[in-house]
Amino acid sequence: MLVVTQPDDLTADLVIEQLNRRRVPVVRFDTADFPQALTLSARIDSTGLRGTLATPSRNARLDAVRSLYYRRPRGFTFTGLDEQDARFAALQARYGLGGVLASLPGCLYVNHPHSVADAEFKPAQLTAAAEVGFTIPPTLITNSLDEVRKFATQCTPIVYKPLRTAPYQRDGRLLTIWVEEVDPAELDEQISGTAHLFQARVPARAFLRVTAIGDRVFCVRIEGGEQLDWRYDYDALTYTAVEPPPGLADLVAVDLRRFGLVFGCFDFALRPDGEPVFLECNPNGQWRWLEDETGLPMTAALADLLERGTP
Repeated sequence: MLVVTQPDDLTADLVIEQLNRRRVPVVRFDTADFPQALTLSARIDSTGLRGTLATPSRNARLDAVRSLYYRRPRGFTFTGLDEQDARFAALQARYGLGGVLASLPGCLYVNHPHSVADAEFKPAQLTAAAEVGFTIPPTLITNSLDEVRKFATQCTPIVYKPLRTAPYQRDGRLLTIWVEEVDPAELDEQISGTAHLFQARVPARAFLRVTAIGDRVFCVRIEGGEQLDWRYDYDALTYTAVEPPPGLADLVAVDLRRFGLVFGCFDFALRPDGEPVFLECNPNGQWRWLEDETGLPMTAALADLLERGTP
């Protein structure tokens, strides 16, 4: 079994501890280890793909990998090269090592890196969610100030969300871009500089985090905080393990299949009438803190999935 992630990943640590107790062989590495501390040798012929992947302490036969847990690896880094050579080397590593890892025969991916990449596009998420039957907030993706103002007259109030989370610094401080309500009158032509996502604000009395692991679904009700972006103040939150609303687990399963995923963390806003409104699905989301808060056996469920090698 392969676990691909960065060194400081407490969630992966927890899963590996569980697998070690079950005596399941695990090889852990980070793609940033390549090539200094990771050696690849793969042969592809009429019999298929075979070869080895070696770390300083472990070896894995590529044709014997049952499961691959693709968590949060870092990017390739090549030191001692000029900019052009480093760029070339990183590209070869991505399509060489990355291509081999994406092509392991008979392997269960949690999740496949290509599926993760596809599912991280918010327009694709929202389109699929609407098609499978989730309720979604009216959404606008644009770089037109006029369109934002027109949207705001139809869907007041509106919120802004980043289309993709990225490191952002101001005055040397790392900042988080939260989901925020916006006043269209305060927006200006800087909107035209790139794409932005605006949504109608969902009146929420609580939120649901639904974590799907294979055929198991864990639902946690989250209350407290300022009820727009609950991540803003974790200390103000309370967590309760609950059953998912009727039919929700079935829609989650359909949505995962649309993207070829076997794992996903879904966020819903609960309207005052109790209807869940789809906000997003993170195909590689965090869940460990929810297990700590509720006792839900998510680590065991993930270890079960990886160990059996089938969804």
